[in-house]
Amino acid sequence: MEATEKPPVHHRSLAKRLWYRLTQFVIGSFARVWFRLVTEGRENAPKSGPAVFVCNHGSHLDPLLVGVFCPRIICYFARETLFRGLFGMLIRSYDAIPVDQEGSALAGLRATLARVKLGDAVLVFPEGSRTMDGHLQPMQPGVLTLLRRGKASLMPIGINGAYEAMPYKAPFPKPKKIAIVYGETIPNERLAEMSNDEVMLLIDEQIRACFERAAELAGRDPSHALSRPGMEPTKA
Repeated sequence: MEATEKPPVHHRSLAKRLWYRLTQFVIGSFARVWFRLVTEGRENAPKSGPAVFVCNHGSHLDPLLVGVFCPRIICYFARETLFRGLFGMLIRSYDAIPVDQEGSALAGLRATLARVKLGDAVLVFPEGSRTMDGHLQPMQPGVLTLLRRGKASLMPIGINGAYEAMPYKAPFPKPKKIAIVYGETIPNERLAEMSNDEVMLLIDEQIRACFERAAELAGRDPSHALSRPGMEPTKA
């Protein structure tokens, strides 16, 4: 009887895993007090295997807070220019992936896809950039490469209040209430049966649903922040 071949895995050192968990505790404790942060659905995160976490993007706080409250260790992106000095050492300690935003993003996409194929979970903001006015933006199809070629499951997330706490160009975060909702994981087998346009529509619908629920938890009306009429997900 032949031994079952184990899938490839991205290995982090014990020191990096302990450091990640320590910062989760410290930053999470601060966020619960400063932002009165609440979460829902954290148990929905897939415990293992390739996964793409997709979330709306309203603030620099988003990747930090989404990762801090997720039980699964998440892989992050960072501008290539940030991988310098002491701050560069810090983000390297999180195994962040450098992305050249001024040149071709192909190298960053390849590095991210390699992590997904190794069974990692990566955090992606399908809108492509932070919102300038608090409105949700159309979803961009770049995430499809990770889902299709990485055979990854899809984890929708919605965060509400991060834009209010730290909007574009704000130097410091304000003590505004923030809520994060982690939706139901969608297995890759289901995504494989859908067309690219159907997957993009699903991503848009799931992020919106999580965002609306997060707004309820934060005590806000989500309608003003939903994207303007006519702004549909970008077709693949």
